Amino acid sequence: MMNTQHLTDLIPLLLLGLATFVLAGFVKGVIGLGLPTVAVGLLGLAMPTAQAAALLIVPSLVTNVWQLLAGPRFAALAGRLWPMLVGICVGTWAGGGWLANGGNVAGMALGIALLVYAALGLAAVRLHVPKRWSAARVSALGAGMGVVTGLVTAATGVFVIPAVPFLQALDLERDDLVQALGLSFTVSTVALAAGLARDGIFHGHAIGVSLLALAPALGGMYFGQWVRGRVSAPVFRRCFFVGLAMLGAELVIQHLR
Repeated sequence: MMNTQHLTDLIPLLLLGLATFVLAGFVKGVIGLGLPTVAVGLLGLAMPTAQAAALLIVPSLVTNVWQLLAGPRFAALAGRLWPMLVGICVGTWAGGGWLANGGNVAGMALGIALLVYAALGLAAVRLHVPKRWSAARVSALGAGMGVVTGLVTAATGVFVIPAVPFLQALDLERDDLVQALGLSFTVSTVALAAGLARDGIFHGHAIGVSLLALAPALGGMYFGQWVRGRVSAPVFRRCFFVGLAMLGAELVIQHLR
């Protein structure tokens, strides 16, 4: 009876996980980002943020390495963006323990991060790094943005702010931007995994469940890539950010109770 009851209790959580990673993969397939954001946001409604972040590690790593290797300029981008990438690692490591020990604060921080990201997306805020800036100045800015991104990652499990606006501000070619996002997200995922492993959260059981999440994420991503050429990308992005804002608001309200 106990085993049957335990299984019955697990079924809704398993269905939520399956649906979450299919949807997260689908969003990434359509717009090229959003898998960790959607996954952590939705799973954060049903479990601690740190646990949700641990489950996304394998799907995030595989899909972002896929995105990274699909582009032609890995070496050039790595050479240009290394200060930001180092900053991400430093910030994530410096914020170690925030997710594990944050409790309601971590959940609320995640909700606020989603609201900020959604607001930037809906407002279509597009910054530009001045062309007259020296390479050293841009590198210093990149390092700072990397550290802040790492700290946000350590607190929320989401690694889009401020890395995505910064990369967009560099005015990269479209293919270079997609590859740069893949590079940034790959490094962020590895740094987050290392931090969660240090805190005892990303371990054998969590790794196994994260591996199981890979198939639905890849399936959703494949379907999203198929849909991408058949829907209006701007309309889909607006719907995505509206949904993200609603999710962020729900997380904040939930953790204020």
